[in-house]
Amino acid sequence: MKIPFEAVVQLLHGNGSAALATQSLALPGYPFASALSFVPDENQCPIFLISRLAEHTRNLSQDPRVSLGIHAQATEAVETCPRMTLIGDVEACEASHALQQRYLRYHPSAERYLSLGDFGFYRLTPRRIRLIAGFGQMGWIEQEQWQQARVLPLEVESELLGQVDPARQLIGIDCYGVDHIESGARKRICFPRAEAPEQLPDALRAQGLL
Repeated sequence: MKIPFEAVVQLLHGNGSAALATQSLALPGYPFASALSFVPDENQCPIFLISRLAEHTRNLSQDPRVSLGIHAQATEAVETCPRMTLIGDVEACEASHALQQRYLRYHPSAERYLSLGDFGFYRLTPRRIRLIAGFGQMGWIEQEQWQQARVLPLEVESELLGQVDPARQLIGIDCYGVDHIESGARKRICFPRAEAPEQLPDALRAQGLL
């Protein structure tokens, strides 16, 4: 079954944490799963801020191959929720100021980690994604589809955020929707279709955000 890439993006933005499975150094051949926070970057690749002393980071230093499990917030049994598994490679990355600010908008409590010398940013580059959107709705997303996704440069995102009323509590804008805080919880406004960067001001006005 062909799965639209938009479904992957919305699930990525619907949850700020995931389960990361790395290749165990302590028990070779066994996966090591850990819970951690993430934020999608401008290419919709998960970004992590993790300690270099953590077990999963030590594992990554020897083998970057991982699996990342993400599911929608469960209102019933988790088996009935949309969910996906990303298979790919995680490597350390240089985070620009704009990327750091994006991460902190989504996870403000992470600011204290940036002052510690052993924390760094890591990026997951997906190779294949298995998405289960509901009963009978499942399929694979290939790396080529990810690479063809529409991208909003972080600098342009920052400019757009600067035009929005702070009371709206927007934390992220991309070509597929907007993330904001409402009653202390993260919410997602999905655009009817993926927008080109130059079309985003009109898309934001249509949502009453500009």
